[in-house]
Amino acid sequence: MADKPEVTEETNRVQALFDLTGRVAIITGGAGLLGAKHAGIIAAAGGFPVLLDLPQANPDASAALIAKKYGVEAAGYATDITQLAAVEEVRNEVLARFGRVDILINNAANNPKVESGGSKAWSRLENFPLEVWNDDLRVGLTGAFLCSRVFGSEMAKQGKGVILNIASDLAVIAPDQRLYRQEGVPEDQQPVKPVTYSVVKTGLIGLTRYLATYWATAGVRVNAISPGGVFNHQPEAFLEELYQRIPLARMAHADEYQGSVLFLCSDASSYMTGANLIVDGGRTCW
Repeated sequence: MADKPEVTEETNRVQALFDLTGRVAIITGGAGLLGAKHAGIIAAAGGFPVLLDLPQANPDASAALIAKKYGVEAAGYATDITQLAAVEEVRNEVLARFGRVDILINNAANNPKVESGGSKAWSRLENFPLEVWNDDLRVGLTGAFLCSRVFGSEMAKQGKGVILNIASDLAVIAPDQRLYRQEGVPEDQQPVKPVTYSVVKTGLIGLTRYLATYWATAGVRVNAISPGGVFNHQPEAFLEELYQRIPLARMAHADEYQGSVLFLCSDASSYMTGANLIVDGGRTCW
């Protein structure tokens, strides 16, 4: 049996690069599928995740599960990130409880569904409801702006912090509407991926670049990640078509973005800002 490797200075440095011990991380949409995964990797690295989500998502319960699993302090706040007063109230509560804010992950977004073919075909551009457009942009972009403004300002005051915006591969390429086509459905009724998803995710990359240069001298780094789709038992016919467009020939597992999130939130990425890290199984290579 080989001897146990000696713990060297370099080993300690590697561990320190990814160590988030004591850092307070705000995660919007924190009780959702990926939000909870982001919170989990923050907690596993020793950080204190703070989950923000709507009341019906029960972020406090999700935070309690994370605290129990990882043995760190975690908090959940039911709030509406599209309202400045609500975000400021959470900031005040977080500062009173933890004393600081170190990380913000702008993860919250509506995910408008692809509509099945039908006479109204509301998801098509010609019929897309203005109220849905406004609501999607309010959550995905206005919410990210307000949280960045409120929590990012606190990081700038303390001279260090990280903002991570969760974009999408559809911020880099257009949705391939052929994936959603249905045989026998008239062209003007074909289901499509709604316009707001691409607009919101592309806007987040623009926000990333703006904030990265705006707060560069204040020690606040701002990056984005553009993940591909996550497998969630989608229809088999859809998966077969999609896999032909992805070099790795599959969708991501829900926990496969945790490494990228940890990298961008930790000192391992200390010389990165204004970047968009694409993690999509190679889809945008084609």
